[in-house]
Amino acid sequence: VSSAHGGETDGSSYACPLRAPASVSPSSDAYGRMPSVDGAVKFIGGIRSPFGGKSVDVTSPIYDEKTGERAVIGKLAQLDEEDAIAAVNAAAAAWDRGQGKWPQMSLAGRIAAVEALIVELTKKREEIVELLMWEICKTTSDAAKEFDRTIEFVRAAISEVRKDPSMCSGLAEWTELSGTRARARRGPVGVLLGLAPFNYPLNEMYAMLMPALIMGNTAVIKLPATGGLVHILTAEAFAKALPPGVVNFVSGSGRKTMPPIMRSGLVDVLGFIGGTSAMDAVVKEHPEPHRLKVFAQLAGKNMGIVLPDADLDVAVQQVTLGATSYNGQRCTAIKLIMVHDSIADAFVARLVESVGALKAGLPWEPNVAITPLPEPGKPKYLEELIGDALGKGARLANAERGGGELAGALMTPAIVDAVTPKMRLFHEEQFGPVIPVARYSDVAEVHAALKASWNGQQASIFTADPKAAGPLVDALSSTVGRINFNAQCGRGPDMVPFAGRRSSAMGTMSISEALRAFSIETVIAHPAADKAATALADQLERHSSFLAPL
Repeated sequence: VSSAHGGETDGSSYACPLRAPASVSPSSDAYGRMPSVDGAVKFIGGIRSPFGGKSVDVTSPIYDEKTGERAVIGKLAQLDEEDAIAAVNAAAAAWDRGQGKWPQMSLAGRIAAVEALIVELTKKREEIVELLMWEICKTTSDAAKEFDRTIEFVRAAISEVRKDPSMCSGLAEWTELSGTRARARRGPVGVLLGLAPFNYPLNEMYAMLMPALIMGNTAVIKLPATGGLVHILTAEAFAKALPPGVVNFVSGSGRKTMPPIMRSGLVDVLGFIGGTSAMDAVVKEHPEPHRLKVFAQLAGKNMGIVLPDADLDVAVQQVTLGATSYNGQRCTAIKLIMVHDSIADAFVARLVESVGALKAGLPWEPNVAITPLPEPGKPKYLEELIGDALGKGARLANAERGGGELAGALMTPAIVDAVTPKMRLFHEEQFGPVIPVARYSDVAEVHAALKASWNGQQASIFTADPKAAGPLVDALSSTVGRINFNAQCGRGPDMVPFAGRRSSAMGTMSISEALRAFSIETVIAHPAADKAATALADQLERHSSFLAPL
């Protein structure tokens, strides 16, 4: 078995080759832009106040040449159980069992408030983009795209609900059906607990939070341990645009703060983006799970399937993008490639060249594609996965091109060839720049892998042969939520449903589906033949905030 050092190894002794950490020099322009965010604060009940308890330093994956350590870019409060309960109590008070100012406000009024919030958030755009580069090492373009796409999502959600407040029930206006005259709108669920991961801290949280707010819910959002500072920059915007208690922040240990919030019974809807075990643990703490509405986007082990007739130029280009964009730290990344034996050697050789052409460096460097990994423990985990695969017969295909090298938190993507189901890399979601390639001789092996997999999110098929693609589409149609042809896996555009099966999702994320996920149909009805009821109904929108026109 070839090792990264060119010799033989049993895999258990594998260690990523080390280089000098990816660092920023005190003499550079970038060093002068290093953030210093005071996140030793609480934001509960509409008040941003200093936090007198424990706080921790937040470090960047980028090393500070001055200290030789990860650069310190701020502090984050470590709230305790008492603070967590205060946050959910504030959200519950703002909800007031559906009678609070926010849920009772007209839809037009809430939309106006969210539009004002967008204005305030946009004032922070440059600061947020800069922080995303330092805190989670998004490239300049990706950091800007995350902010801009998030704002576009919110505006599109507003446009969607303005078009039809009933969200396609067919009852936006009074309609007679079988002797009953009815009209429908969607109303809020209650208190939302929102959790989202580090990789898209703004976009994924807001894709849940903003539709929930528009529909009249109140919220507690858990700031991620990595990527949490960006939310601190938004507290003043929420305080200015929304009534007190509508949005509240909790930072610190999820294990300490989430159980008491759930055990309070005050949470009505859970919005969760992250790992399956963490979500299961959170849900189990609720005392009345029968009334807990759950929306979740979870893990993915998306497969790229390269058939014998595939256009290798297209397949290699799309697999490179799908496996390495934001270092593979996306639930939608291609995380396992299965390639037919007849073209596997050529595919791997081209993939090595394609991945080798990617520039690795700091987020603001021109044309950079690979950046440092934010999670402190991730390099060690990836090293273990590579070692396990090498020890069981795989090979590091791009060892001579530096595959698997570590420069502090910056890892050169590792292409691990000849991966089999006996290896952890075949099954575990690596969520990083390790690219496993498995070879097959019979498509039945692909079908068996799909059937056995826990993944239910997406797959990509590379072929021009409809006869060969058809059976795979049939198999995947009851396995995943999206099937891509000759393209990487992806979530967008945002109006397209983003769903999943198995352990990959509960619910669908898109602009319209997010609005539905955090709301409930409310129908108003009366006998069509009752003239007095008809006259009353026709006047209602003049006197009801719920039915007020937009």
